[in-house]
Amino acid sequence: MSMISIEIGKNEQNQRLDKFLRKYLTNAPLSYIYKVIRKDVKVNGRRAKEDTVLQLGDSVVLYISDEELSKLTKRRKPSGARRQFKVAYEDENIIVVEKPFGLLTHGDRTEKKNHLANQVVDYLIEKGDYNPRIERTFTPASVNRLDRNTTGLVLFGKTGSALQELNQMIRDKDKVNKYYLTIVKGTVKKELHLKDKMVKDTETNKIRVLSMDEEGREMETIVRPVETSNGYTLVEVEIITGRTHQIRAHLAKEGHPIIGDVKYGNPRVNEVMKKKYGLTTQLLHAYRLSFQNCKGQLEYLNDLEVIAEPPEEFRRIREGVLRG
Repeated sequence: MSMISIEIGKNEQNQRLDKFLRKYLTNAPLSYIYKVIRKDVKVNGRRAKEDTVLQLGDSVVLYISDEELSKLTKRRKPSGARRQFKVAYEDENIIVVEKPFGLLTHGDRTEKKNHLANQVVDYLIEKGDYNPRIERTFTPASVNRLDRNTTGLVLFGKTGSALQELNQMIRDKDKVNKYYLTIVKGTVKKELHLKDKMVKDTETNKIRVLSMDEEGREMETIVRPVETSNGYTLVEVEIITGRTHQIRAHLAKEGHPIIGDVKYGNPRVNEVMKKKYGLTTQLLHAYRLSFQNCKGQLEYLNDLEVIAEPPEEFRRIREGVLRG
Protein backbone atom coordinates (compact mmCIF):
# COMPACT_ATOMS: atom_id res chain seq x y z
CA MET A 1 0.00 0.00 0.00
CA SER A 2 1.42 3.39 -1.03
CA MET A 3 0.58 6.86 0.22
CA ILE A 4 -0.25 9.16 -2.69
CA SER A 5 -0.21 12.83 -1.69
CA ILE A 6 -1.96 15.37 -3.92
CA GLU A 7 -1.93 19.13 -3.40
CA ILE A 8 -5.04 20.82 -4.74
CA GLY A 9 -4.17 23.36 -7.42
CA LYS A 10 -6.10 26.22 -8.98
CA ASN A 11 -7.79 23.97 -11.58
CA GLU A 12 -8.96 21.52 -8.92
CA GLN A 13 -10.21 23.81 -6.15
CA ASN A 14 -13.84 24.51 -5.24
CA GLN A 15 -15.11 21.03 -6.10
CA ARG A 16 -16.39 18.20 -3.92
CA LEU A 17 -14.04 15.46 -2.84
CA ASP A 18 -16.08 12.76 -4.58
CA LYS A 19 -16.16 14.73 -7.83
CA PHE A 20 -12.39 15.25 -7.68
CA LEU A 21 -11.74 11.56 -7.09
CA ARG A 22 -14.10 10.51 -9.89
CA LYS A 23 -11.96 12.56 -12.28
CA TYR A 24 -8.65 11.48 -10.75
CA LEU A 25 -9.51 7.77 -10.60
CA THR A 26 -11.17 7.96 -13.97
CA ASN A 27 -11.55 4.19 -14.47
CA ALA A 28 -13.00 3.48 -11.03
CA PRO A 29 -16.70 2.71 -10.57
CA LEU A 30 -18.71 5.02 -8.32
CA SER A 31 -19.00 2.36 -5.61
CA TYR A 32 -15.20 2.18 -5.44
CA ILE A 33 -14.94 5.97 -5.07
CA TYR A 34 -17.20 6.02 -2.01
CA LYS A 35 -15.46 3.01 -0.51
CA VAL A 36 -12.10 4.78 -0.88
CA ILE A 37 -13.49 7.93 0.75
CA ARG A 38 -14.72 5.92 3.74
CA LYS A 39 -11.49 3.99 4.28
CA ASP A 40 -8.48 5.23 2.31
CA VAL A 41 -8.59 9.03 1.95
CA LYS A 42 -7.62 11.91 4.22
CA VAL A 43 -7.89 15.64 3.57
CA ASN A 44 -5.38 17.75 5.50
CA GLY A 45 -4.65 14.77 7.73
CA ARG A 46 -8.29 14.01 8.62
CA ARG A 47 -11.08 11.81 7.38
CA ALA A 48 -13.45 13.73 5.12
CA LYS A 49 -16.95 13.23 3.74
CA GLU A 50 -17.76 12.98 0.06
CA ASP A 51 -19.28 16.49 0.01
CA THR A 52 -16.15 18.16 1.44
CA VAL A 53 -15.29 21.10 -0.84
CA LEU A 54 -11.59 21.16 -1.63
CA GLN A 55 -9.72 24.44 -1.34
CA LEU A 56 -6.53 25.68 -2.97
CA GLY A 57 -3.52 24.14 -1.20
CA ASP A 58 -5.47 21.34 0.51
CA SER A 59 -3.58 18.05 0.87
CA VAL A 60 -5.45 14.95 -0.27
CA VAL A 61 -3.74 11.70 0.76
CA LEU A 62 -4.83 8.49 -0.93
CA TYR A 63 -3.76 5.10 0.45
CA ILE A 64 -3.68 2.79 -2.55
CA SER A 65 -1.22 0.40 -4.21
CA ASP A 66 0.86 1.64 -7.14
CA GLU A 67 -0.58 -1.11 -9.31
CA GLU A 68 -4.15 -0.17 -8.52
CA LEU A 69 -3.42 3.54 -8.99
CA SER A 70 -1.95 2.85 -12.43
CA LYS A 71 -4.99 0.79 -13.38
CA LEU A 72 -7.50 3.42 -12.26
CA THR A 73 -5.83 6.53 -13.68
CA LYS A 74 -4.96 7.55 -17.19
CA ARG A 75 -3.45 10.62 -18.78
CA ARG A 76 -5.13 12.63 -21.49
CA LYS A 77 -3.20 12.27 -24.74
CA PRO A 78 -3.76 14.33 -27.87
CA SER A 79 -6.51 12.66 -29.89
CA GLY A 80 -4.97 13.46 -33.24
CA ALA A 81 -8.37 14.66 -34.50
CA ARG A 82 -8.17 16.93 -37.53
CA ARG A 83 -8.98 20.53 -36.66
CA GLN A 84 -12.20 21.70 -38.32
CA PHE A 85 -13.28 24.67 -36.19
CA LYS A 86 -12.47 28.38 -36.37
CA VAL A 87 -11.58 30.50 -33.34
CA ALA A 88 -14.09 33.34 -32.95
CA TYR A 89 -12.69 34.74 -29.66
CA GLU A 90 -10.01 33.68 -27.19
CA ASP A 91 -8.29 34.98 -24.06
CA GLU A 92 -6.46 33.38 -21.13
CA ASN A 93 -9.71 32.06 -19.59
CA ILE A 94 -12.17 31.25 -22.36
CA ILE A 95 -12.32 30.30 -26.02
CA VAL A 96 -15.32 30.61 -28.35
CA VAL A 97 -15.15 28.51 -31.50
CA GLU A 98 -17.26 28.09 -34.64
CA LYS A 99 -18.47 24.50 -35.02
CA PRO A 100 -18.95 23.38 -38.62
CA PHE A 101 -21.82 21.32 -40.01
CA GLY A 102 -21.71 17.58 -39.28
CA LEU A 103 -19.33 17.69 -36.31
CA LEU A 104 -20.41 16.44 -32.87
CA THR A 105 -19.80 18.79 -29.94
CA HIS A 106 -18.90 15.80 -27.72
CA GLY A 107 -18.20 12.18 -28.47
CA ASP A 108 -20.85 9.47 -28.43
CA ARG A 109 -20.94 5.74 -29.10
CA THR A 110 -20.56 6.36 -32.83
CA GLU A 111 -17.65 8.80 -32.61
CA LYS A 112 -15.24 8.80 -29.69
CA LYS A 113 -12.26 10.62 -31.23
CA ASN A 114 -13.04 13.20 -33.88
CA HIS A 115 -15.40 15.62 -32.16
CA LEU A 116 -15.23 19.33 -31.32
CA ALA A 117 -14.23 18.92 -27.66
CA ASN A 118 -11.21 16.80 -28.60
CA GLN A 119 -10.23 19.18 -31.38
CA VAL A 120 -10.32 22.19 -29.02
CA VAL A 121 -8.28 20.38 -26.34
CA ASP A 122 -5.69 19.34 -28.93
CA TYR A 123 -5.49 22.97 -30.11
CA LEU A 124 -4.89 24.19 -26.55
CA ILE A 125 -2.22 21.51 -26.02
CA GLU A 126 -0.42 22.62 -29.19
CA LYS A 127 -0.58 26.26 -28.07
CA GLY A 128 0.81 25.39 -24.65
CA ASP A 129 -2.30 26.69 -22.87
CA TYR A 130 -3.14 23.23 -21.51
CA ASN A 131 -0.70 20.55 -20.37
CA PRO A 132 -2.39 17.19 -19.68
CA ARG A 133 0.81 15.79 -18.15
CA ILE A 134 0.55 18.09 -15.14
CA GLU A 135 -3.25 18.29 -14.82
CA ARG A 136 -4.65 15.54 -12.57
CA THR A 137 -8.36 16.04 -13.19
CA PHE A 138 -9.03 19.14 -15.29
CA THR A 139 -9.76 19.16 -19.02
CA PRO A 140 -11.02 22.27 -20.87
CA ALA A 141 -14.70 21.79 -21.65
CA SER A 142 -17.69 23.47 -23.27
CA VAL A 143 -20.62 24.99 -21.40
CA ASN A 144 -23.07 24.79 -24.29
CA ARG A 145 -23.53 22.23 -27.03
CA LEU A 146 -24.97 22.18 -30.54
CA ASP A 147 -26.58 19.31 -32.44
CA ARG A 148 -24.35 17.63 -35.02
CA ASN A 149 -25.99 19.48 -37.92
CA THR A 150 -26.32 22.87 -36.20
CA THR A 151 -23.46 25.25 -36.93
CA GLY A 152 -22.04 28.13 -34.92
CA LEU A 153 -20.62 29.27 -31.61
CA VAL A 154 -19.59 26.98 -28.75
CA LEU A 155 -18.10 28.40 -25.53
CA PHE A 156 -15.28 26.63 -23.64
CA GLY A 157 -13.58 27.27 -20.30
CA LYS A 158 -9.78 27.00 -20.53
CA THR A 159 -9.13 26.85 -16.77
CA GLY A 160 -10.91 25.13 -13.90
CA SER A 161 -12.05 28.34 -12.24
CA ALA A 162 -13.21 29.87 -15.54
CA LEU A 163 -15.17 26.72 -16.38
CA GLN A 164 -16.88 26.77 -12.97
CA GLU A 165 -17.82 30.44 -13.40
CA LEU A 166 -19.10 29.91 -16.94
CA ASN A 167 -21.28 27.00 -15.85
CA GLN A 168 -22.76 29.16 -13.09
CA MET A 169 -23.31 32.02 -15.55
CA ILE A 170 -25.24 29.66 -17.84
CA ARG A 171 -27.38 28.50 -14.90
CA ASP A 172 -28.09 32.12 -13.90
CA LYS A 173 -29.68 32.71 -17.36
CA ASP A 174 -28.97 36.46 -17.36
CA LYS A 175 -25.25 36.57 -18.10
CA VAL A 176 -24.63 34.66 -21.35
CA ASN A 177 -27.15 35.42 -24.08
CA LYS A 178 -27.31 32.90 -26.96
CA TYR A 179 -28.81 33.81 -30.33
CA TYR A 180 -29.52 31.69 -33.40
CA LEU A 181 -30.60 32.31 -36.99
CA THR A 182 -32.97 30.03 -38.88
CA ILE A 183 -35.64 30.07 -41.58
CA VAL A 184 -39.13 28.87 -40.71
CA LYS A 185 -42.30 28.08 -42.61
CA GLY A 186 -44.92 30.81 -42.54
CA THR A 187 -44.98 34.52 -41.77
CA VAL A 188 -43.84 35.57 -38.30
CA LYS A 189 -45.19 39.10 -37.90
CA LYS A 190 -44.12 39.94 -34.35
CA GLU A 191 -41.88 38.80 -31.52
CA LEU A 192 -42.95 35.53 -29.91
CA HIS A 193 -42.14 34.73 -26.27
CA LEU A 194 -42.63 30.99 -25.82
CA LYS A 195 -42.74 29.24 -22.43
CA ASP A 196 -43.66 25.59 -22.07
CA LYS A 197 -42.63 22.34 -20.39
CA MET A 198 -40.90 19.45 -22.15
CA VAL A 199 -40.14 15.76 -21.68
CA LYS A 200 -37.66 13.70 -23.71
CA ASP A 201 -38.50 10.41 -25.38
CA THR A 202 -35.20 8.53 -25.31
CA GLU A 203 -36.41 5.87 -27.75
CA THR A 204 -37.13 8.35 -30.54
CA ASN A 205 -34.62 10.99 -29.35
CA LYS A 206 -37.35 13.60 -29.61
CA ILE A 207 -38.98 15.89 -27.07
CA ARG A 208 -42.66 16.51 -26.46
CA VAL A 209 -43.80 20.06 -25.74
CA LEU A 210 -46.25 20.26 -22.84
CA SER A 211 -48.28 23.06 -21.29
CA MET A 212 -46.93 24.89 -18.25
CA ASP A 213 -49.37 23.12 -15.91
CA GLU A 214 -48.00 19.68 -16.82
CA GLU A 215 -44.98 17.87 -15.38
CA GLY A 216 -41.71 18.42 -17.21
CA ARG A 217 -38.68 20.68 -17.54
CA GLU A 218 -39.37 24.32 -18.33
CA MET A 219 -38.10 25.82 -21.57
CA GLU A 220 -38.22 29.42 -22.72
CA THR A 221 -37.56 30.77 -26.21
CA ILE A 222 -37.83 34.25 -27.77
CA VAL A 223 -38.36 34.47 -31.54
CA ARG A 224 -37.86 37.73 -33.48
CA PRO A 225 -38.67 38.11 -37.21
CA VAL A 226 -35.82 39.50 -39.35
CA GLU A 227 -37.01 39.09 -42.95
CA THR A 228 -40.22 37.68 -44.42
CA SER A 229 -40.83 36.67 -48.04
CA ASN A 230 -42.39 33.93 -50.19
CA GLY A 231 -44.21 32.39 -47.21
CA TYR A 232 -41.06 31.97 -45.11
CA THR A 233 -39.40 34.01 -42.36
CA LEU A 234 -35.78 34.44 -41.34
CA VAL A 235 -35.89 34.68 -37.54
CA GLU A 236 -33.47 35.40 -34.72
CA VAL A 237 -34.04 33.02 -31.82
CA GLU A 238 -32.83 33.73 -28.28
CA ILE A 239 -32.86 30.78 -25.89
CA ILE A 240 -33.32 31.52 -22.20
CA THR A 241 -33.07 27.83 -21.28
CA GLY A 242 -30.96 25.31 -23.16
CA ARG A 243 -33.00 22.13 -23.55
CA THR A 244 -32.46 19.36 -26.09
CA HIS A 245 -34.00 20.31 -29.47
CA GLN A 246 -35.61 23.32 -27.78
CA ILE A 247 -35.66 25.68 -30.75
CA ARG A 248 -36.76 23.04 -33.22
CA ALA A 249 -39.61 21.69 -31.08
CA HIS A 250 -40.79 25.10 -29.86
CA LEU A 251 -41.02 26.56 -33.37
CA ALA A 252 -42.79 23.46 -34.69
CA LYS A 253 -45.34 23.58 -31.88
CA GLU A 254 -45.97 27.25 -32.70
CA GLY A 255 -46.74 26.34 -36.33
CA HIS A 256 -43.44 27.63 -37.74
CA PRO A 257 -41.22 24.56 -38.20
CA ILE A 258 -37.60 25.03 -39.29
CA ILE A 259 -37.04 24.20 -42.95
CA GLY A 260 -35.26 20.89 -43.49
CA ASP A 261 -35.97 19.61 -39.98
CA VAL A 262 -36.69 15.89 -40.35
CA LYS A 263 -37.69 15.32 -36.70
CA TYR A 264 -40.04 18.25 -36.14
CA GLY A 265 -40.54 19.86 -39.54
CA ASN A 266 -43.19 19.84 -42.27
CA PRO A 267 -42.63 16.90 -44.69
CA ARG A 268 -43.95 18.76 -47.75
CA VAL A 269 -41.79 21.81 -47.06
CA ASN A 270 -38.79 19.57 -46.44
CA GLU A 271 -39.33 17.79 -49.77
CA VAL A 272 -39.32 21.14 -51.59
CA MET A 273 -36.16 22.22 -49.78
CA LYS A 274 -34.44 18.92 -50.61
CA LYS A 275 -35.30 19.15 -54.31
CA LYS A 276 -34.49 22.84 -54.75
CA TYR A 277 -31.50 23.29 -52.43
CA GLY A 278 -30.29 19.84 -51.40
CA LEU A 279 -31.25 20.62 -47.77
CA THR A 280 -31.74 17.40 -45.78
CA THR A 281 -31.46 18.62 -42.18
CA GLN A 282 -32.44 21.61 -40.04
CA LEU A 283 -31.09 24.99 -41.15
CA LEU A 284 -29.95 26.39 -37.80
CA HIS A 285 -26.93 28.54 -36.94
CA ALA A 286 -25.76 29.78 -33.50
CA TYR A 287 -24.51 33.16 -34.65
CA ARG A 288 -24.14 35.40 -31.59
CA LEU A 289 -23.06 35.26 -27.93
CA SER A 290 -23.20 38.29 -25.66
CA PHE A 291 -22.14 38.72 -22.05
CA GLN A 292 -23.64 40.91 -19.32
CA ASN A 293 -23.85 41.11 -15.50
CA CYS A 294 -20.55 39.21 -15.25
CA LYS A 295 -18.75 39.19 -11.90
CA GLY A 296 -15.60 37.70 -10.38
CA GLN A 297 -12.63 36.90 -12.56
CA LEU A 298 -14.76 37.06 -15.73
CA GLU A 299 -16.17 40.53 -15.04
CA TYR A 300 -14.08 41.84 -17.95
CA LEU A 301 -16.40 39.96 -20.35
CA ASN A 302 -19.21 42.46 -19.72
CA ASP A 303 -20.53 43.89 -23.01
CA LEU A 304 -18.46 41.44 -25.08
CA GLU A 305 -20.28 40.24 -28.20
CA VAL A 306 -19.00 37.39 -30.36
CA ILE A 307 -20.50 36.88 -33.81
CA ALA A 308 -20.11 34.05 -36.33
CA GLU A 309 -21.50 34.82 -39.77
CA PRO A 310 -23.66 32.03 -41.23
CA PRO A 311 -21.77 29.56 -43.42
CA GLU A 312 -21.95 29.79 -47.21
CA GLU A 313 -24.54 27.02 -47.44
CA PHE A 314 -26.90 28.90 -45.09
CA ARG A 315 -26.47 32.10 -47.10
CA ARG A 316 -27.13 30.27 -50.39
CA ILE A 317 -30.37 28.76 -49.10
CA ARG A 318 -31.50 32.04 -47.51
CA GLU A 319 -30.99 33.83 -50.80
CA GLY A 320 -33.02 31.25 -52.71
CA VAL A 321 -35.87 30.86 -50.20
CA LEU A 322 -36.41 34.53 -49.37
CA ARG A 323 -35.26 36.32 -52.51
CA GLY A 324 -35.50 33.73 -55.26
